[in-house]
Formats: sequence, structure tokens, C-alpha cells
Amino acid sequence: MVEKRSGCRPTPSFSLHRRACPRTSHTGEEEGDLRLSLMTEEMSSNGGFVPPDGLCWVSILSCLLLACSYVGSLYVWRSDLPRDHPAVIKRRFTSVLIVSALSPLFVWAWREFTGVRPGPSLLALMGIHLEGLIPAVVLPLLLTMVLFLGPLIQLAMDCPWSFMDGLRVAFDPWFWTLCFSDMRWLRNQVVAPLTEELVFRACMLPMLVPCASPSTAIFTCPLFFGVAHFHHVIELLRFRQGTMSGIFLSAVFQFSYTAVFGAYTAFIFIRTGHLVGPVLCHSFCNYMGFPAISTALEHPHRLTVLSCYLLGVFLFLLFLFPLTDPVFYGLPTPVCTLASSPSVLCVS
Repeated sequence: MVEKRSGCRPTPSFSLHRRACPRTSHTGEEEGDLRLSLMTEEMSSNGGFVPPDGLCWVSILSCLLLACSYVGSLYVWRSDLPRDHPAVIKRRFTSVLIVSALSPLFVWAWREFTGVRPGPSLLALMGIHLEGLIPAVVLPLLLTMVLFLGPLIQLAMDCPWSFMDGLRVAFDPWFWTLCFSDMRWLRNQVVAPLTEELVFRACMLPMLVPCASPSTAIFTCPLFFGVAHFHHVIELLRFRQGTMSGIFLSAVFQFSYTAVFGAYTAFIFIRTGHLVGPVLCHSFCNYMGFPAISTALEHPHRLTVLSCYLLGVFLFLLFLFPLTDPVFYGLPTPVCTLASSPSVLCVS
């Protein structure tokens, strides 16, 4: 419990900036202990959440069923056309949007079955709320762009347009009309990021956090995301787009890349408590693709480009926690209220 000071009592709310008592100076260690103590007090005030028996099995099976439903929806349409054909994309839009719209029902059913009764609403747990929305839009995307500093500099060097030309295109309505009329662009930049983050982050993490620590959930959730991308192997084999060994290596690489990326967006979701940050980062990464390191090694300005690659990674690691500090988004983030014990990921 937090010690009362000078006759002033703390309010029931956990939020640090809404406490009735004025803040006094603390050292860094004391501040961290205070926040962990406040989180413990908040859990106690919410009924002392204790995970029921069998919760983890129910959560894992629910996540597995949700992942299978998402991937299965892509194959309800029989077609001999490749996945990039506009007709195939439009059909898959229909089925995957239906599954995504129904995905909150999985979380609701899980909550009713397990008896877990969190304080925040179902939408808030899924990262759909207004508190801290503007920082959630700006800061995670900025952090991701910092990581891609090298590829961005490389892209700017190789782009024939001037900076002003780029701005004119970015603000040209006709350019965006063309983009939204392109089915592949719409899939890669809008539908896939939105539906995948909704299903694999916003719906799965609230089910995984109560049975494991937030840290464990960050590395468990991407496994469903990575395995879900194995369905691309089916299409590569079906249309004979490569050798067996080449397709297998491609699948292993894609699983590894998507699992690491999934852990990153899960980290953002837990730290910020918002869905919009992971969606924007996902869309940006889809646009950038995997960094072309081999091209950077052969670039005429190789030293500059590679230096920017290294600088981007360094700055990313430096600002990873400061730019995702929950204090910008509201303490505690909704999904953190489901944790059975305090986690350092959930405090400032």
C-alpha cells in the first residue's frame, strides 16, 4: 500500500497524474518501486485477480482457433488464379473482413468462459480508446522510421524526385485515388495491417496476458502470427514458384521475420495500450519491405548508407523504451490490468 503523507490520501485510480497527493521527489529506484506498488494496489482494488485453473489452455486454444479462422477464411474461395490477382484479392477481402469483424466475439466468449472480469471495457482491452491516442499515432511510427533510417536514406538517395516533388505527390488527391484503386496496395497497406493487428495482437494479447506475464505474451503471440504466414507455402507449391528447397528456406525466413516483427508490435501494443500504433507500423514495414542490405553494400555511397543503417539501429534501441513509455498513453494501459503480477513493461 502507498503510505499516506501529510493527511492527504491517494485516490482509487492508478493513473499517476490523477492522484490526489502532490508528487514528491524520488530517486529512479524509488520511483520504480512506487509505480510497481501502485500497480499492485490497483490489482488488489480490482478484486485481486488470480488466474483460474486451466486458463492458459483455454487462452492458447482460443488463439489457435482464431488464427485458424483467419487463415482459413483466405481459402474458402476456390480459384486457380494466383493470390495477387485482383479477383482473388477482392474475395479474400470479403472473408477476412468478416472474420476480423467477428474476432472480438472470441475475446468476449473467452472472458465469459473463464470468468475473467477486467476493469476496462472490451474495446479498451483491444486498444480501441481515446486516452493517449495522438501519442499512439505519432511515437511508435516515429520509432519504427528511426529503425529504418538506413533504408530511408538509401531510398532518398536513389529517388529521382526532389523533396518538393515528393511533397506535391503526397498531397495530390489523384495519387491517393490511384493507390486506393490498386488492390495489391490496398491489401498490403490497409487491409492486411488492420486485420492482422486486430486479430493477432488486439484479440490475442488480452487472452494471453492473464495466464502469462506480459513479457512472455510478447514472445508467445508472434508464434501464431508466424505460423499463420506459412499458408504462403501452399500457394508457392501449388503454382510451382520455385524449388522445394527454395520454398522451404523462404518459409523459414518469413516465419522468423514475421515472428520478430510480431514481437515488436506486441511490445508496442502492451506498452501503449493502443491498436493504432501497431497498425501504422505494420503498414509502414509492408511498404519498406525487408532492408536491402546487399544493395546497400554495393551502393556508390556505401559508407554513408551503412553508417545510417547502424545509426538507425542504435537510435532505435536507445529510444525503444522512452518513446513507448506508458506515461504518454495513460497508466496503466488496459491490457496491463489483466496481468496477474506487476510487470516492468507496464510501468514508466
